[in-house]
Amino acid sequence: MQGDKQKNMTGRERLLKVIRKEIPDCVPCAPDFSNMIPAKLTGKKFWELYLYNDPPIWDAYVDCAKFFDIDSLMDGYFPLRFEDEIDKRPWQKYFVFKDEKKLVTQRAYKDNGKLVWDPFVEVFHSDNPATGMLAEKIGLPALPKTYELVEGVKKVDTGYEGFKKLKARLGDQGLIGIGGGAGTSALWDEEMIMWYYDHPEEHKKVMDERMESVERRFANISKMEVKPDFICVGGSGTLVFQSFDIFKEFAFPAVKRAIELATKLGLPTHVHSCGPEKELVKFMAENTNLTIIDPLEIPPMGNCLLADLKKLYGKKIILKGNLHTTEVMLRGSVEDVIRESKKCIDEAAAGGMFILSTGDQCGRDTPFENLRAMVNTARTYGKY
Repeated sequence: MQGDKQKNMTGRERLLKVIRKEIPDCVPCAPDFSNMIPAKLTGKKFWELYLYNDPPIWDAYVDCAKFFDIDSLMDGYFPLRFEDEIDKRPWQKYFVFKDEKKLVTQRAYKDNGKLVWDPFVEVFHSDNPATGMLAEKIGLPALPKTYELVEGVKKVDTGYEGFKKLKARLGDQGLIGIGGGAGTSALWDEEMIMWYYDHPEEHKKVMDERMESVERRFANISKMEVKPDFICVGGSGTLVFQSFDIFKEFAFPAVKRAIELATKLGLPTHVHSCGPEKELVKFMAENTNLTIIDPLEIPPMGNCLLADLKKLYGKKIILKGNLHTTEVMLRGSVEDVIRESKKCIDEAAAGGMFILSTGDQCGRDTPFENLRAMVNTARTYGKY
């Protein structure tokens, strides 16, 4: 792709050009390394970030974005909570299991001097992101027999002031988004699927709660002096744990409302949904003003072919994807990354409205030279 020479833009400038359906100096490059690569780059055990906030994962992400000089679309990694969204109960975390590779915490609060336990635990790994699940799923009792108060956790501000500081830290490296109150995944595990089919009488209540969450969230967003650059309305594996029909019935109404409210505020919207996504791209392009969708995974993990999506929807919605995260980014050579990056650019960059990215999150051991090759290919081969 050849054209008149333009000055080199910042990541922020480049992404804003694409969002405005204009042509930037080159194809933006935003590989998805939301968690594992930033955590690894710190050189610390992962639980130092996820449990002790040393540093919090969102600060590690910003450092990582600058280290690789990507065009960052910071997709909801900062857990912004407004005052009316905060659970006021005096929760505290307790260790209920420890070994060299894993820490398990469970939270509880005191009510009339008695501990009331959350049935869910958080599992913190030394070399992988944290996960949450029911205690019984890892063989622990819902009411722990022994426990130890977690101490030494650094306090972090996840309110408006914390958001402002993080946006300033990201600066010209890119754009920062926050959640819109509801996402495309209303069901995301086996228990929720069973609940959905076993309790149809509760569906309306949950759908109303999702809509109320969106309305409350946007009432707060509208009052922000420093606003997010975009709103996140996606959900991992939208069409993995729920059928397309369930998505349309159960998840879409609140998502549609969030997109409408964001559009009124002049804020772009973003969907991340790994797994099969072809139907979702079509539906969102035809029925909403959604701005950006990713990661457009290729078979067998997904069902998206970038060239086809560009031809069908590339003038309606910004496509962001889709190098294979294992075969190309993790196991492939630098030459493989360059070849596949060029292929994506050839298939989807014409006319703009394309961001080169990966088909979901890059694995922890993705070679750094592969990430650098991807960015460099966008900067050079991706010139318009």
